[in-house]
Amino acid sequence: MKKIKYFIGIGLSVTLLSLSCTKNFSELNTDPNTSEKVLAENLLARALVKTVENNMNRSRTITNELMQVTVNTLVETDRIFRYDIRRNIPEAPWNSWYAQLTNFKDIYKFAKENNADENNSKTYMAISLICQAWVSSIITDTFGDVPYSEANMGKEGIYAPKFDLQKDIYADIFAKLEEANTLLKTTTKNVNSISDPVYKGNVALWRKFGNSLYLRLLMRVSGKAEVAANAVAKIKEMVDQNPANYPLINSNDESAILKWTGVPPYNSPFANMQNSDWRYPKACSFFADKLDFSNDPCTSKWLTTYNGSYEGIPSGYTYGETPETRSYLQYLTTEPLLGNMLNYAEVQLLLAEAAIKGWVTAKTPKEYYEAGATARITLWGRSVGSYLSGTLIAWNDADAIQDKMEKIHWQKYLALFYTDMQVWIEYRRTGHPVLPKGPGLRNNGMMPNRLYYPVSLQATNVTNYNKALAIQGPDDLDSMSWWQKP
Repeated sequence: MKKIKYFIGIGLSVTLLSLSCTKNFSELNTDPNTSEKVLAENLLARALVKTVENNMNRSRTITNELMQVTVNTLVETDRIFRYDIRRNIPEAPWNSWYAQLTNFKDIYKFAKENNADENNSKTYMAISLICQAWVSSIITDTFGDVPYSEANMGKEGIYAPKFDLQKDIYADIFAKLEEANTLLKTTTKNVNSISDPVYKGNVALWRKFGNSLYLRLLMRVSGKAEVAANAVAKIKEMVDQNPANYPLINSNDESAILKWTGVPPYNSPFANMQNSDWRYPKACSFFADKLDFSNDPCTSKWLTTYNGSYEGIPSGYTYGETPETRSYLQYLTTEPLLGNMLNYAEVQLLLAEAAIKGWVTAKTPKEYYEAGATARITLWGRSVGSYLSGTLIAWNDADAIQDKMEKIHWQKYLALFYTDMQVWIEYRRTGHPVLPKGPGLRNNGMMPNRLYYPVSLQATNVTNYNKALAIQGPDDLDSMSWWQKP
């Protein structure tokens, strides 16, 4: 039983040393100095690749369905777009996120131990902290209270880790991001470019990613009364009062994107998909119609036409009444930009929201909004043209704050295309963009607030699982996580 728990429990310590001896990563995992110690740089590339692969797969099968980008018409049952989510759905993302979290933690450990080059060690330690914060935030925002402080400690004999409160997880994530910013401020040592498929070793850009992630997560808790004042104060410090100490992503070129090259090991996880597999999730009418009506420059990049026009099918349709096939997503099987982690457009749109709430004043809400929309379009290689003056898109300072929020979050919805669970998480925070509700929705027509805990968790960590439910609420789709509750 102990061995079984070691294998399937999230306390399992999965190191790249045993996982990554594959042909594609053999060069990355070969110590150039023939050291007997594992080097941090030998773990980074694979951990990043496997995390982004997992994120893309979840975005395609879960986020796109919940958030009405696509409608899966292949089978009639277990349709996520109807909020009909099987309990085994969370198993794969949970296991993958925790496995790679182990690798990111090991990067910190090995960098600290192998400190012959202090600056190099600081850099890898900081990158590790940023990646730990990134993955941990996705996990807790998907499930709520989760194992954190005792997670990934199977080697230490902890096979049934306690669940930490989301409030405490966020506090520690913020501490990690502060530490990473401090470490990267005190070193200019770039890391091995071969080990870094995101920034090719550029330490300054990793610092910007860490602080931009900090901004994303501060905005996420900004509506929670007990921490709102501190969150807003930190946002103001980062943007208005001391921006030099918290540099943010400042251009499309600085975006955190693992761009698939098509050369192993950097093949998109979608590269080998059959065209038929790509076609069966149809474009949703909410997504397709609004792109078309607003003359969005990215429409033809993302959607196929149907009888010469862009037409989707409604999400949440009644069981047994599958609509006629119309547009579907273009074959983005090798698209480099689907490896997005956090981009410049998102940063500008976060600042637009902060600006309309009066939290930052470095630029006007309109300037941030238009910069975000422009960045989102040009990232995809399209020209903005007259798009920003269109009826559905143009900024109007006289609009009500909810109308401004809808415009900002429509742009963010598009900017976060295929970015893990972020669109769904942001919808739960803000209620934007407003989604139509079909007659066939399950779960009383309510958008899920979380995913179920994996079924295996109930077998391997039942005591702590039950303790978590006693605090957070039932293990269903409706229980709110800490930052969602009033």
